[in-house]
Amino acid sequence: MTEKTSKDWKTRTRLVHEGTRRSQYGEVSEPIILTQGFVYESAEQAEARFDKAGPDEFIYARYGNPTVRMFEERIAGLEGAEDGFATASGMAAVYASLASMLRAGDHVVSARALFGSCLYILEEVLTRFGVEVSFVDGTDLDQWRAAVRADTKAVFLESMSNPTLEVIDLPAVAEIAHAVGATVIVDNVFSTPVFSRAIELGADVVVYSATKHIDGQGRVLGGVVLGTEEYIRKTVEPFAKHTGCAMSPFTAWVLLKGLETLDLRVRAQAATALEVARALEGDPRLSRVIFPGLESHPDHAVAARQLEQGGTVIALELAGGQTAAFRFLNALQIVVISNNLGDAKSIITHPATTTHSRLSEDQRAELGITPGLVRLSIGLEDAGDLIDDLKHALDAV
Repeated sequence: MTEKTSKDWKTRTRLVHEGTRRSQYGEVSEPIILTQGFVYESAEQAEARFDKAGPDEFIYARYGNPTVRMFEERIAGLEGAEDGFATASGMAAVYASLASMLRAGDHVVSARALFGSCLYILEEVLTRFGVEVSFVDGTDLDQWRAAVRADTKAVFLESMSNPTLEVIDLPAVAEIAHAVGATVIVDNVFSTPVFSRAIELGADVVVYSATKHIDGQGRVLGGVVLGTEEYIRKTVEPFAKHTGCAMSPFTAWVLLKGLETLDLRVRAQAATALEVARALEGDPRLSRVIFPGLESHPDHAVAARQLEQGGTVIALELAGGQTAAFRFLNALQIVVISNNLGDAKSIITHPATTTHSRLSEDQRAELGITPGLVRLSIGLEDAGDLIDDLKHALDAV
């Protein structure tokens, strides 16, 4: 029988073992290397390491750390990327993926439906430094074709948008972008690394907020940028290590523990999300139940091609607007009100007054973020208990 390598392992095996580094003590759980610096045996060794550090040679925690490196290698192996660079937060990863490769005069095309902080980076920060940004309806391929130019440097999109859950045809957008040599950068948080293989579908760079499903238990902030070894080491790493967005070793250790159960948790959450969405669809107190796993979703066919399941997040639109939405949220007993997602606990938020409150009313309307829209992230609770809680809250409306 041919001996298998880590590249042959299935997902759950990789999530437990990929990238493991043990000290001389042979510990079972990954060690937390809490240090800001490293000692060299000689001045010559220090010189050599700064000149060209090897894979197990570290210089300074802002540049790299053994525990952080284990996380980078494990998530890169799961995603099918050559390499990765871990950051202090998901937004640090988004910013690093873009700012590290762009200069004044460069052109970026982005999907319009984005998380509020992503929009801020594209609309306010990058344009402040002379980058031209064009926004399109991410689900309209004709708009992508019209916006992408011969000098377009990058395209940016959320594979599943926050909070209205649009699913973009990634292979088609990648084909349009690659025709002019543009880099395709995908925020893949809602699709999750369990259900999506964005690189196989055409993405050049994949970004995650590890705060979400990867930790999945509300403990730490973290992010990661994934791509080719050349892009990570020659573009992202110099930018990240000199601007200081490095992940802490303790955070990396927490995320390594999160990865061990990621596949189990996300599959359970997605199965419950589908059950909840089906139970609520058609309720007269709801104008819309938005979930890519439902046949009624406008992008259901695209989601079925690109994702194993419909994800862990549902968007609900209360027929009575903001007043009804607030009554609904305030009547919930199990589902908690917060602005995170991908957690073991079911979480609900009102985007118009929280995550997307910075946008104007017209901008929110253009994105489909109505006063009655709420975003529901499904956790690990019993599906029946969640359905009862949600229906009880609808009764209060």
